[in-house]
Amino acid sequence: MSGVIEESSAAPVLEATGLCKTYALPHKTVEVLRDASFAVRAGEIVAIVGRSGAGKSTLLNILGGLDEPDAGEVRLLGQPLFSLSRSRRTALRASTVGYVFQAYHLLPEMTILENVMLPAMALGRLSRAQMRERAAALLARAGLAARASHRPMELSGGEQQRAAVARALMNAPRLVLADEPTGNLDGATGGAVLDLLFDMVRSGAGSLVVVTHDPAIAARCDRTAVLADGSFAEPGGGAGPTPR
Repeated sequence: MSGVIEESSAAPVLEATGLCKTYALPHKTVEVLRDASFAVRAGEIVAIVGRSGAGKSTLLNILGGLDEPDAGEVRLLGQPLFSLSRSRRTALRASTVGYVFQAYHLLPEMTILENVMLPAMALGRLSRAQMRERAAALLARAGLAARASHRPMELSGGEQQRAAVARALMNAPRLVLADEPTGNLDGATGGAVLDLLFDMVRSGAGSLVVVTHDPAIAARCDRTAVLADGSFAEPGGGAGPTPR
């Protein structure tokens, strides 16, 4: 799926400017992000790559509003994320952003169907029947219709991650953030999960940001942004396209 995205005058779905983040450890201070800027257009699939400890997961958490920067701003659909009240930020995140994590994070006491329904429960815009209908449709698309009533521990790792992809799409987000989504899977299973994720994001006209160590995954994305020493080392960190 590699290629060049055409230039567009539309505002980015996501735009981060001047992000800084520092952590104080017992004997030293670690600067994780240093004036990092990044943007994603509608319909774009972008890989963020970099060595271990480069700050990729920290950046992703800030882009999604799960963590706050020490300085800088993130605009999500034009809204300044960290200038909003906590309640407005939570509501914007719930309606706009879906997350796929390496470790699945499915609740063990709930069925797979209930896990997929969770984002809609938090948003509160659909009836219970509507939630169940949409969650069932997403699971069917993920090839998990027969597993809807099962608990997470009754599924394989690949099945759990496919369920996590379905959950991320529950609220039809404009942006999906994925942190090493195939890191716990073997090559064939990971490839199938990635196929599902790319297909579901594309068909929903959303955008996807994937943090990955895998060059094969990055090669499938429209653009690659390299995070090094706390900031983006190549033009791919910005809003413009980077030819592969």
